[in-house]
Amino acid sequence: QVHVTESGGGFVQAGGSLRLSCVASGRTFSDYAMGWVRQAPGKEREFVAAVSYSGGSTHYADSVKGRFTISRDNAKNTVYLQMDSLKPEDTAVYYCSRGVGKIASPALADAWGQGTQVTVSS
Repeated sequence: QVHVTESGGGFVQAGGSLRLSCVASGRTFSDYAMGWVRQAPGKEREFVAAVSYSGGSTHYADSVKGRFTISRDNAKNTVYLQMDSLKPEDTAVYYCSRGVGKIASPALADAWGQGTQVTVSS
């Protein structure tokens, strides 16, 4: 079982950057892919990015491709989301979770942390 805690959100102007972190507990962290989703007010949860169990491959939503970078450090049980060129439409609560397998994909387990708020002003 993997439990996660997200951090790093904040308030930033359009065009700015933030780096989110997700620290996971449990000895099986490196057995699974990890991913990020986001949920804006009044909208459904949306897949953002995923990274494979080894960090060797990644998968992104079209809306963030070229602006966001997901990575992981298995020695620290941590997954990161570097967000550059932020837009107001990126405003949401961001959550991380483990993947259902080893491969980077939108298939993530329904086991989220408390999330971290990202607000981008225009």
